[in-house]
Amino acid sequence: MRVEFEPSRELYPFRSRWFQARGIRMHYVDEGSGDPLLMCHGNPTWSFLFRGMITRLRERFRCIAVDYPGFGLSDRPSGYGYTPAEHAALVAKLAFEELKLRRLVVVGQDWGGPIGMATAAGAPERIRGLVFGNTWFWPADGSMRTFSVVMSSPPMQWLIKERNFFVEFIIPHGVARPLPPQVMDQYRQAQPNAAARVGVAEFPRQIRKARTFLAGLEERAPRRLADKPMLLPWGLRDVAFGQRSVIDRWRRAFPGAEVMELAGAGHYLWEDEPAAISEAITGKFG
Repeated sequence: MRVEFEPSRELYPFRSRWFQARGIRMHYVDEGSGDPLLMCHGNPTWSFLFRGMITRLRERFRCIAVDYPGFGLSDRPSGYGYTPAEHAALVAKLAFEELKLRRLVVVGQDWGGPIGMATAAGAPERIRGLVFGNTWFWPADGSMRTFSVVMSSPPMQWLIKERNFFVEFIIPHGVARPLPPQVMDQYRQAQPNAAARVGVAEFPRQIRKARTFLAGLEERAPRRLADKPMLLPWGLRDVAFGQRSVIDRWRRAFPGAEVMELAGAGHYLWEDEPAAISEAITGKFG
């Protein structure tokens, strides 16, 4: 299945590009020149999330932002599990086999953290640096497991698929500043019906089901990437990841990481503070 809509040229003034693998057509944008930034989104967003950063950074960096299968303009294939391991494998294939990227800075938020981290840990010799915000890369526990249990229940799975719960409820409650109607419309059009939302519905289930994937990532990522410069822009107005304990866990794994606390940003910090984050990325990697 394909979602057919034309993104707003005013809000998303980028050329669409396509990558074909495993019979799946995956959408991405590739703007600017310089050392590459690979931007990995979370749930239920798509490459549109990073538009404010791309427009600010493409004069200094080559900005690549992907849509996983099930998101944005990419296919919704049958026979695909919509797991983070599958997404990471396709992102790595695009980055390293198709685009042959080197000196890469990987950027990730929400599920883009584990997916981006897995991509980087698989080819550390090609990685220049890492930027992760409001995310994790270890097996879920506590409130995250509870969230997964609730969101995996039949009533919530129905709401996610039939009523677009993640777009209509999670996104508005995950930003510190209300999003304009035309921005929300871009997120709605990327998930237009229940059949299109299978990937959105699977991600909360994977918080628990992907335990083995996350445990492996927790073990190997710090070991393989410890020498890479890391920036952690962090929205403190995030119920899921804004707690000090989450930031401290990142610091224990990567003691050299630079933390950028954003008191006025929520879970979708790229919507709330694209200018500040872009400036920090330029300062660290420009």
